[in-house]
Amino acid sequence: MIALKLIAGLVLLVVGVQALVRGASKIAAAVGISPLVIGLTIVAFGTSSPELAVSIGSALDGKADIALGNVVGSNIFNVLFILGLSSLIIPLVVHQQLVRLDVPIMIGASLLVMLFGWDGTVQWWEGGILVVIGIGYTVFLIRQSRKEHNKEVLKDYKEEYGDGNEVKKEKTWLQVILVAVGLALLVFGSRWLVESAVSIATTLGVSELVIGLTIIAAGTSLPEVATSIIASYRKQEDIAVGNVVGSNIFNILFILGLTAIIAPGGVPVNPEAMSFDVPFMVAVAVACLPLFFTGYRIERWEGFVFLGYYVAYTAYIILKNMEHASLDVFTSAMIWFVVPLTVLTLGVVTLREVRKKK
Repeated sequence: MIALKLIAGLVLLVVGVQALVRGASKIAAAVGISPLVIGLTIVAFGTSSPELAVSIGSALDGKADIALGNVVGSNIFNVLFILGLSSLIIPLVVHQQLVRLDVPIMIGASLLVMLFGWDGTVQWWEGGILVVIGIGYTVFLIRQSRKEHNKEVLKDYKEEYGDGNEVKKEKTWLQVILVAVGLALLVFGSRWLVESAVSIATTLGVSELVIGLTIIAAGTSLPEVATSIIASYRKQEDIAVGNVVGSNIFNILFILGLTAIIAPGGVPVNPEAMSFDVPFMVAVAVACLPLFFTGYRIERWEGFVFLGYYVAYTAYIILKNMEHASLDVFTSAMIWFVVPLTVLTLGVVTLREVRKKK
């Protein structure tokens, strides 16, 4: 029954997001908002709404580890798993704005989580700072979108999110109902997901933090998985990559920010998360910069590296939680072989790219 409840919660989240995003996108297009702005803001918010519902609900119920683990785990999952899998389908083209602006903002937001969580709690006023930065970033995106002249980018977003003239032919009240239904499904789905995940954690003797970083993080990121994978198949690389980076920024600035504001006493930060998971999230964000910079593409071999690191990360936190005998060997292999080899490879590739551009 617990497993069925978990699956039902995931299904409600996915269906709810689809209804919410579809309805909100159609309404926005009907009032004249461009497809590019819809994709960068409304859809980005919409696909992150499961994380919002789960994090706020968990924080209000006193399950802080799930609230924090959901955001941190989702950001790690988005980059390593979703971008890794998407780039195996087709090497992903990265636009210069991502390298010059969006990825640095993602890195900065990740560092803010480390800074604010250093004292053990993300306070309400720190959450307020995150939300204000998020609002400023969204306004900047809207202003920048009006200056976008890349015909391929504009074409991709128009094909994906529709033309305002076509949308106006549809009944707006139906879209309003879709939004309402989507929100209701998100609320019920998030509650079922958290309740079943906590039951699984208790039964297996796994901490709520691990459940938040893995099952819940992956589950709430399913909309991003669908968006990026479908976009990759359609060769809409700008949507595939932008969806992940934008979602990560929104997860920290809006979801963690709003959760800290709403939850009584802010969001407590588990020392275990601060010692490994949050720094790992920062490292993953930083790793995007050289990978995106090299030819402004994410090649298939880089996708394999991302996927490999996600498997290694998941294995590590599970082994650590179980206090497994092989943990020391696994950790030593990662620290003394895998990580240095990756850093060396990224350094060589980046240096070649710099020389090529000169």
